[in-house]
Amino acid sequence: MRVLITGGAGFLGSHLCDRFLAEGHTVIAMDNLITGSTDNIAHLAGHPRFLFIHHDVTNYIYIEGPIDAVLHFASPASPIDYLELPIQTLKVGALGTHKALGLARAKGARFLLASTSEVYGDPQVHPQPESYYGHVNPVGPRGVYDEAKRFAEAMTMAYHTYHGVETRIVRIFNTYGPRMRLRDGRVVPNFISQALRGEPLTIYGDGSQTRSFQYVSDLVEGVYRLLFSDEVEPVNIGNPGEFTIAEFAQIVNEITGNKAGVVYRDLRTKDDPQVRQPDISKARRILNWEPKVTLREGLEQTIPWFRQELQRRGEL
Repeated sequence: MRVLITGGAGFLGSHLCDRFLAEGHTVIAMDNLITGSTDNIAHLAGHPRFLFIHHDVTNYIYIEGPIDAVLHFASPASPIDYLELPIQTLKVGALGTHKALGLARAKGARFLLASTSEVYGDPQVHPQPESYYGHVNPVGPRGVYDEAKRFAEAMTMAYHTYHGVETRIVRIFNTYGPRMRLRDGRVVPNFISQALRGEPLTIYGDGSQTRSFQYVSDLVEGVYRLLFSDEVEPVNIGNPGEFTIAEFAQIVNEITGNKAGVVYRDLRTKDDPQVRQPDISKARRILNWEPKVTLREGLEQTIPWFRQELQRRGEL
């Protein structure tokens, strides 16, 4: 297959490039590098089946030759990004999805949308099944991301029902691993960076809010299986193992040997979800998929990468 991955120089996109190349496919990575980095795909330079195109997917996309699949992963994806890039976040979810779907339609390609657990907002149903419509504030600080992804899902389904495009939708829950941005504002890079510097980990609120963390290789496996499945409706891909932020901080400090402990700040981001846990019954049933990597195993593979990056930047 010849595959286009938008956001291909990002954290998730670059790992998907690796997987599709390893499976023998030809990969075109497209990215405007607004949050992605060519460092993530530098090891692929010169690969005979890999091509990188520097392009903003909110503009018309032209690819010469056949395309068999389009995986739309282009989007800012952290709360810091939403605040700094609100218009770009909305545009890539709306215009970018439109352009990527148009390309898939023109090429007769299968289309896979990277959606998110954020479509559930601050959920009132726990854990969150795909049938849950969500609890989202469209005018809050997170609304630009939440609503961009909800709109992208609606447009994807419209192209499927009206134009007959083969579409897939993955709702991705918190994913971590090597190549995450050091300062993307999310809890995994924040805690690991602080721990490696010997600083107390900053917990906002009382630490009782929960998250479910999946290692990137599990996410990539789920996406790969979904693309080649026959499932059109959204599918949750995440790790149902649920941890409080306080528990997660303790695990990070244990693995890194950080003795500085934690510090609590009486501050909560508006509309920040208090609970987050995927119901993966559908993925188990349809894709025969479930996560394999435990939190400790994943962190033990992720922390050395963060240490190397911080050392490279002279911050350790």
